[in-house]
Amino acid sequence: MVPRKTPASEPHIEPSQMVTLETIAAISTAAGPGAIGIVRMSGPQAVPIAQEVFRPVRGGADRVGAESHRLLYGHIVGPVDGENVDEVLLAVMQAPATYTREDVVEVHCHGGPAAQRAVLAILLQKGARPAEPGEFTKRAFLNGRIDLTQAESVSSVIRARTTTALRAAVRQLEGGLGDRLRDLRRELVSVLAELEAGVDFSEEDIDDLDREGLASKVAQVCRQLEGLLATAFTARALEEGVRTAIVGRPNVGKSSLLNALLMRERAIVSEIPGTTRDTIEETLECGGILLRLVDTAGLREGRDHIEVLGIERSRAALDSADLVLAVFDAAEGLSDGDRSLLAGVDPGRAILVANKIDLLPADGDGPAKGEDDWWKRGWLTRDIALVGANVLEGLGRVDQFSPPIPVSATTGYGIDELRDAVSRLVLEGQDLDLEEPLLATERQRHLTEEAHNHGQQAVCALEEGLSDELVSEDLRAAIVSLGAITGESIVPDLIDEIFARFCIGK
Repeated sequence: MVPRKTPASEPHIEPSQMVTLETIAAISTAAGPGAIGIVRMSGPQAVPIAQEVFRPVRGGADRVGAESHRLLYGHIVGPVDGENVDEVLLAVMQAPATYTREDVVEVHCHGGPAAQRAVLAILLQKGARPAEPGEFTKRAFLNGRIDLTQAESVSSVIRARTTTALRAAVRQLEGGLGDRLRDLRRELVSVLAELEAGVDFSEEDIDDLDREGLASKVAQVCRQLEGLLATAFTARALEEGVRTAIVGRPNVGKSSLLNALLMRERAIVSEIPGTTRDTIEETLECGGILLRLVDTAGLREGRDHIEVLGIERSRAALDSADLVLAVFDAAEGLSDGDRSLLAGVDPGRAILVANKIDLLPADGDGPAKGEDDWWKRGWLTRDIALVGANVLEGLGRVDQFSPPIPVSATTGYGIDELRDAVSRLVLEGQDLDLEEPLLATERQRHLTEEAHNHGQQAVCALEEGLSDELVSEDLRAAIVSLGAITGESIVPDLIDEIFARFCIGK
């Protein structure tokens, strides 16, 4: 039976109960010069403030707010002397059809920092206050336009560094995860209602509870939660990237492999062992997943203080990596140093890379060593098979490691196959389905895990004949956890913590 956890009874509030009357303003475009900058206002005084500071080229100030969702051309004027501060386009969007469901005004001014700051300063002088980080999106959530999973996906859209991550974030923004969680929550609520009806009307002439049927319903919810939990690593990989450590003995070609994967010269390559003295980090998109590649110093006994420090950082990178590319020299074969290194590597997060495959000796009438197309010939297959067998036999864990990927970082042979192997390992052999919801944040994962654990406890309690009150307790805890993910019930301080991670102006 799953160990029982007593759910904490936390006070919570509904988003619709939280209303603000202040008008906020902020620069919404990134810092630095650009063609266009946007200064945004939201709140009940947004339109009146705009009427005071905007002078349209045609007509009077009464044009501002006369018609929603139109662009007006004119100037922002100084509050004292009435002089033109900047030539702008003014967008007035009246509630409720706005991002925040409040009146929203956007000033599209020139993108220079001075112009944007000048416009913002005038809005603040007229009564707006500076927006806090994420406050526009926070208001969209509090006013019921989006749920909390959609609000968090806004941040993911902003931070997306690959087209795949962007597509996944946009899918989340459409509400896929929230819809799935609300369906599961409703299923648990219906089970809880049946249980509590049995408790409340135990003396009435009603049918006995079908505990087996209720357990089956809760178990089905738990299976769907398990499916969501399985997406957590993929979601984190899309947003943050997969920290990938390239490790191996000195001079096995780690830096050359980094350069080959990046398709440019990033790391210094030398035949002298120990050239890389510190970790080098770069990013690479591979199969839609962002890899954060870390080229490490060769692992051996350090020969001087600087090399020792580099090796210590290499071991730290190895320990913290999501994925390990363990490189060895195919021409030299597996050494004791290789075995020592790989003995501490988790096979489930490692790919063995047999580098320098172009230096394998040729037999008999084979082509000369180093000939460009020699790997295309049939006899190479046997050599690669021997290399793989030797490695796996040397490790003593034949069933755990996948066969090595033969590559030549110098010629580029096998690099595409290595990329494919990385994608398969990260995605666990599954196609990346961006139509399915993903648990995009650690908060979502933690609460889903809580809901799953309480659901499992409820199933066990139903199957073991424990009291309905105990089953109800676990079901309520699972329902609260799912509601906290979407924001249907959440502690106010947690709302502030979530939106504090956003940039100002969003």
